[in-house]
Amino acid sequence: MILCHIVFLRPMIILAFFIGVVVNFIGYIPPGNINLTVVQITINRGMRQAMQFIIAFAIAELIFTFGVMQGAKWLSEQIHLDTIIDRVMIVLFGTLGTVTWLARNKPPKTKYSAKDSIQYGLLLGFINPMQIPFWGVAGTYLISHEWIPSGLVALTIFSAGSAAGAFICLFLYARFAKYIQSKFEISNRALNTGIAILFFAFAAYHVGKQVYLTFVK
Repeated sequence: MILCHIVFLRPMIILAFFIGVVVNFIGYIPPGNINLTVVQITINRGMRQAMQFIIAFAIAELIFTFGVMQGAKWLSEQIHLDTIIDRVMIVLFGTLGTVTWLARNKPPKTKYSAKDSIQYGLLLGFINPMQIPFWGVAGTYLISHEWIPSGLVALTIFSAGSAAGAFICLFLYARFAKYIQSKFEISNRALNTGIAILFFAFAAYHVGKQVYLTFVK
């Protein structure tokens, strides 16, 4: 009986890994603070620094996803969670936009520490508010429809797949940024200005959303 259970569970665990890959890959396709940061690092610092950032971020993503998935159902039921996330994102995007804007006129460094990229990847991996509602909804759906087997092993494998999905998507962003850089002459000022404007636009979106929900809806 135990052997039959293991044989049945193994394909489900493998499926959980690939579901994690696909779902999180799709989750990182829309432009956001993480993939824009990857583009910025790739063009300003090079592919090696981008890979160090991506690997560190993927490791943090595994741990973060595992933690969030443990409380996915509870998170999806929190009424004020969206408001809290919006406020955090306003601060995060505003900060990233301001830092990037202030750095637009500074000449790029010729040498960068691997430690800085790794620490930055870990930091953004753990401070990633948008993943909380994402996994709160997606995680609850996957668990309630039994796409993911119950148990720590299956959830760990799923989280590893989630990390792999993030890694693949961000790696493709980095390669695309490198390709664009090789085809077009992109100055450090133009890149930082464009990304800063996008960060400010994302912050403005969350401000507008909260204003609408508070005074209009």
